[in-house]
Amino acid sequence: MSEENKKIPLFKSIQEEADFWDTHSINDYLPELKETRIEYRPKVKKESNVVLRMEPELKKRLSALSRKKGITLSTLVRIWLIEKLRDETSRQKTA
Repeated sequence: MSEENKKIPLFKSIQEEADFWDTHSINDYLPELKETRIEYRPKVKKESNVVLRMEPELKKRLSALSRKKGITLSTLVRIWLIEKLRDETSRQKTA
C-alpha cells in the first residue's frame, strides 16, 4: 500500500489506538492529519452573578445548543457575552 493511500483507522478504545501507534509511524499518515487549534484559558474565579430572565422556549433552545457543544448553558452565554463585548469594543475603537 502506498503511503498516500494509508488511512488512520477508527479505534474502538484508547488501548487499541495506543497499540496501533506503537507499531506505525505517524509520518506515514501526515496528509490525513488536520491542524487543531487549542486555546488555553486559565480558570478565572467568577464571583459575580447576573439574573437573566428569558422565555422557556429560548432557554430550551440554548440548553440544547450548549449540550451539543459539550458546555454548560452558563458557559455558552458567558462566551457569547464576552465575544459581543469584544466586538463592540473593537467597533468603538475604529469609529
